[in-house]
Amino acid sequence: MPRITRQRRTHRILIAGAALTTVGALTAALPAEASGQGHGPKPRTVDVQLLSFNDLHGNLEPPTGSSARVTEVQPDGTVKTIEGVGGVEYLAASLRTARKGEKYSVTAAAGDLIGASPLLSGLFHDEPTVEALNKLDLDVSGVGNHEFDEGLAELKRMRDGGCHPTDGCYTDKPFKGADFPYLGANVTREDTGRPALAPYWVWKHGSVKIGFIGVTLENTPGIVTAEGVKGLEFHDEVETINKYADELNRQGVKSVVALVHEGGVPANGAYNHLCDAQAGGISGPIVDIAKKVSPKVDALVTGHTHNAYVCDIPDPAGNSRMVTSAASFGRLYTDTTLTYDLATEDIVRTAVDSANHVVSRTQDPAGDISTLIKRWRTLSEPVANRPIGYISGDITKTGTESPLGDLIADAQLHHARGIDPDTAFALMNPGGVRADLSYAASGEEGDGVVTYGEGFTVQPFSNTVNLADLTGADIVAALQQQVSGGNAASPKILQVSEGLTYTLDTTKSGADRVVVDSIRIQGQPVDLTATYRVAMNNFLAGGGDNFPALAKGTDPVVGSDDLTAFADYLTATSSPSSPIAPPAADRITIVG
Repeated sequence: MPRITRQRRTHRILIAGAALTTVGALTAALPAEASGQGHGPKPRTVDVQLLSFNDLHGNLEPPTGSSARVTEVQPDGTVKTIEGVGGVEYLAASLRTARKGEKYSVTAAAGDLIGASPLLSGLFHDEPTVEALNKLDLDVSGVGNHEFDEGLAELKRMRDGGCHPTDGCYTDKPFKGADFPYLGANVTREDTGRPALAPYWVWKHGSVKIGFIGVTLENTPGIVTAEGVKGLEFHDEVETINKYADELNRQGVKSVVALVHEGGVPANGAYNHLCDAQAGGISGPIVDIAKKVSPKVDALVTGHTHNAYVCDIPDPAGNSRMVTSAASFGRLYTDTTLTYDLATEDIVRTAVDSANHVVSRTQDPAGDISTLIKRWRTLSEPVANRPIGYISGDITKTGTESPLGDLIADAQLHHARGIDPDTAFALMNPGGVRADLSYAASGEEGDGVVTYGEGFTVQPFSNTVNLADLTGADIVAALQQQVSGGNAASPKILQVSEGLTYTLDTTKSGADRVVVDSIRIQGQPVDLTATYRVAMNNFLAGGGDNFPALAKGTDPVVGSDDLTAFADYLTATSSPSSPIAPPAADRITIVG
């Protein structure tokens, strides 16, 4: 895929104000770097290339299935799907190509670079991904919610290096940690109120200096296990960014970029979506954040929703400001030109332009990162290549109720009934289903064979399967919380095992979308006063994803990890001659 030619939205502003009308007046007003010191005048502005990406999630190897696709808007307005994109060795190659000929170039990321990773990285607690990020010359990253999956101490180990406290060292060379800073301006310690991580970092090149502030979404505790965020507090994104933008300005840093692990949903899902009115605009939390963040911030690099967009969302003063996101899994990167005024030391906002670019696998991969991947693959192969089951076709995670979501819920129910035969049904959070199960072989295992590595990619969190007693009223409340409360703006429809059916009426709003009279447990109408044994992962059992009703469970029992439950189920219910067919995903009836 050829690189897209970037087009300026407006003409480039070279001189601010009409008073500087002569070369002599101009050079007298500029610092030495701009004046040329006797060698003729130099431009008042310089272009700084900001390369950015987000939500890599440890995808060292090229992703597969729907995770390896992007769509683009064609000149005639039609939408085209581009297959076979992403992977860190191709992302590195794209970034290196983009930097060629650029005097000023900085590379930044907006979180979730690690966590929820495929086995090749996740098996080694994401050390391989941090090594790869060092090699592709990442300068700075904000934290996302998944950076906290294993807690603050483990995140600091990712930053500082050292062997894993339980698993030890994986090679004869100790893990050295990240060459780039992790920023978490809105994350503080409960005991001291002090920042748990560096809030900002200043990039300097010659006379150019740009400050970066990193924040994760305030609701991180709602989507990460309680153990992962233990002892931490997460604060309002806007208030935090504005606070540290003021601090940077007091230090003389006038150019500021915010790395925000929160995002939006463009009306058109194409990677070259511009978010203008003609394209349908953009919705989601990032819109409100961008409109309130101080005008002292010149651009926002965002993430979390895994969407792609390049938006011009005005700041509180009504000035133009770029807000970008580069999808996920290394499928895209964003190339933004920040025009830096050497006299004011600020970004000329009207001269900023930006575009997303496809990370194509038609290019040669970065050889040094390919070598890194091969080294870690050799260590992982004995575990990754073990067959755990057989399928007759692709089992996808797409849809309000997905075939793969149902399969995972059935696996957790099967595991739970081995502990307590009276378990009625199981629930699975949709965000925990990370990838499709593809029928086509990813290696030498053969078509239809599911390997442990593929199962790990689907469920990489090491959550446990928990059992708890819930009343019928609690269950109704939980189903209503899918489409109300904290999930009203962006519904999270739980994936359900056999044993639970109900109807969603999309013509209604909020909690009323759940048709209570339609809820059946083991074929019988739900009894609000009865108690039911329910299986779910520990994330949901703690009220994660804005399901406080699920945290009301009593008489808890903790089973094995979810991947073990999934692998055991596939092994028990499939064989080469009798593979699992894609589930029908017919337990939730949608009307309207």
